[in-house]
Amino acid sequence: MTINEVFGLRNQGRKEEAYEAARIIYSTDKSPYATSAMFWTAVDVLKIRICEDRTQEAEKILRALERLLSGVKDEKGWMHDAFEKCQGLMEKGKNREHLLEEGPRHLQTGIWGEELAVAYLREKGYVILERDWHSKHRDIDIIAQQGDCIVFIEVKTRKNRDFSDPIQSIDYQKRKNLSLAINHYIHYRKIENPWRFDVITVVGEMGSTMPEINHIEYFNIMDSPKSRFHR
Repeated sequence: MTINEVFGLRNQGRKEEAYEAARIIYSTDKSPYATSAMFWTAVDVLKIRICEDRTQEAEKILRALERLLSGVKDEKGWMHDAFEKCQGLMEKGKNREHLLEEGPRHLQTGIWGEELAVAYLREKGYVILERDWHSKHRDIDIIAQQGDCIVFIEVKTRKNRDFSDPIQSIDYQKRKNLSLAINHYIHYRKIENPWRFDVITVVGEMGSTMPEINHIEYFNIMDSPKSRFHR
């Protein structure tokens, strides 16, 4: 396996394979090019570990990234930027855990619902790519992949339906913000895959063993010519 082949695997989305191949090369080759391959594949896997809630492994990878930075020239600062973003993702994950345990009740409920949605999606075979992805003040709760389709997911959690159905909170302005955030993500990540927008509603008391989970696929976010819905 060559370093070019490692980057080829990475470009194909085979990130775990690229990471393992880079580790084998880096064990005997500490050249800047090999170090660069090790760094970027480790960044990919750290993000995966965070999405999988494997925090301890993610922390080990983050420490390894810091060591790798000293072995390469980063004239354009891309690696330092990536490292800082990884630090931010780690902090976001820890903050989510803290809010779930000690935050205001309404935030706890929302985070609880998102955790249930993530568990539900994994059980259905989805791969979680991102959580709480932000585009300025707009955010996408979950970005996942099902086959070759990228799925953007909004999660709405309510204790009950006494006042309204959770789906009703996705009004025109919310849809507009989500549409802008999705288009930003597609262009930022250079996504060429088909994609769709889903909504998951969770109804139940926090800690309930039998909450009601409803998954609405192909939710009509906007009549936008930029949308490429997968059927």
